[in-house]
Amino acid sequence: MDLVWLVFLGGLAALEPVREPHKQMILVAIGVSQIFEGRIIASLPVHGRAYSVGIKILLATLLIDHTGQLGINSSYYPIYYLPVVTAATYFGPWGTLLWTTLASLAYCSFLLPAMEEYQLTPSGATELAIRILFFYLAAILVNRFVVESRRQTLAQQRLAETLAETNRRLEHAQAEARRSERLAALGQLSAGLAHEIRNPLGVIKGSAEMLAQKVQVSDPLASELAGYISSEVNRVNALVSRFLDFARPSRLEVREEKVPELLERALKAVRDSQPEANVTVERDFAPALPAVKLDASLCEQVFINLAQNAYEAMAAKGGTLRVTLAAARDDGRPGVSIEVRDTGPGIAAELREQIFNPFVTTKAAGVGLGLSIVSKIVDDHRGSIRVTCEPGRGACFRVFFPAEGNP
Repeated sequence: MDLVWLVFLGGLAALEPVREPHKQMILVAIGVSQIFEGRIIASLPVHGRAYSVGIKILLATLLIDHTGQLGINSSYYPIYYLPVVTAATYFGPWGTLLWTTLASLAYCSFLLPAMEEYQLTPSGATELAIRILFFYLAAILVNRFVVESRRQTLAQQRLAETLAETNRRLEHAQAEARRSERLAALGQLSAGLAHEIRNPLGVIKGSAEMLAQKVQVSDPLASELAGYISSEVNRVNALVSRFLDFARPSRLEVREEKVPELLERALKAVRDSQPEANVTVERDFAPALPAVKLDASLCEQVFINLAQNAYEAMAAKGGTLRVTLAAARDDGRPGVSIEVRDTGPGIAAELREQIFNPFVTTKAAGVGLGLSIVSKIVDDHRGSIRVTCEPGRGACFRVFFPAEGNP
C-alpha cells in the first residue's frame, strides 16, 4: 500500500503546476504522513487518529491554496477525500460526519477570498453543493463498509475464542477419559493382586506371631526377628488396603453436609498427627454457600489427603497453608470450590499432567495412590479437581463439588 501511495502522489506531482515548489513539498508531506500514520496512532492511542485526520485536512487545504488562482476552483479539490476516507476508517458514524463537515468547511473557506472579486452564481453554488455532498457520500459508504468489516472481524474473533475454548474442554475431557480408562484397568488388576496377596500375608503374620510366642524366652533374637516380620506384614497389609480402596467401586452415602465442618475436622486431624510442624493455617470461608450433597467420610478423606500433602511439602522450612471455601461455577454448574494452597516448593511442570495418575509421587517413601484416590472420590461426586502452581511458590489444589440438583 505504501508503494501505491507513492505512485499516486508521484502522478499528482507530475501534473501541472509542476514547477510549484510548495505543491511538491505538500505532496511529500502527505506521503510521509500517510506512510507513518500507523506509527503515529500506535504512539498516541487516544488522540492519534484525530491528529492524523486533522493533519490531512490541513495539508489538503494548503495543496488547494497552491494549485490555482482561486482555491475554490482548483482541480485538486478531490484531495479532501483523503481526510474524509481516513475519518470514515477510524471513527464511527457520528465521528465520520463531524470530520467530513470540518473538511467541507475547510474547502468552503476558499469562498471568502473568491467572493471579494467574484459573485457566487447559482450554477457555482450548485457545483459546490454537489462536491460537498459527494464528500458525505464517500464518507458514509466507506464508514458503512468499515463498520460491517469490524463487526464481521469481531464475530470471527468470538467464534475463534469459542472454538478454542471448546477444543480446550474437549482435550480436557479426552484426557479425563483416557485417565479413567487407565484407572479402571489398573483398578481391576490391583484388586486381583490385592486379594491374592492378602491370603499369604495372613499366613505369614499368623506364623510369625506363633513363632514369636514359642521362642520368646528361649531365643530372644528369633523372637525379635519374628516381631519384625509381623510389623512388616502389617505395613504391606496397609498398602494392600490402600490398593483395595483405590480399586473397589465407591458406594457413596450422600447427604447434605456442611463443608466448613468437614474442612475443620480434616485440618484438626492433620494438625494432631503433626503437632510439631511449623505450618500456619489460614482460613477464608465464605458464608451462604449453596447446598451440596456429599459422602462425609470420603470427602473428609479428600481434605485430609490434600492438607497432609501440603504439610509434607512444607516440612523442611515451614510455611502457610491457606484454605479457601467459596461459591463458584465450573463449566456453567453452580457449586462450592475448596482451594488448598501451600507455600512449599511446588510441583515440577512435567508432573502436573500426571499428578493424579497412580504411582506418580515425589516422596521417597510414597506409593503414589493418595491423589489418585482423591481424584476418584471427586469424580464419583461429579466434581472436578485441578492443580496450579508456580515453581518455588507452592501448589494450589482446587476441588469443585456441584450444588444439589446439578449433575
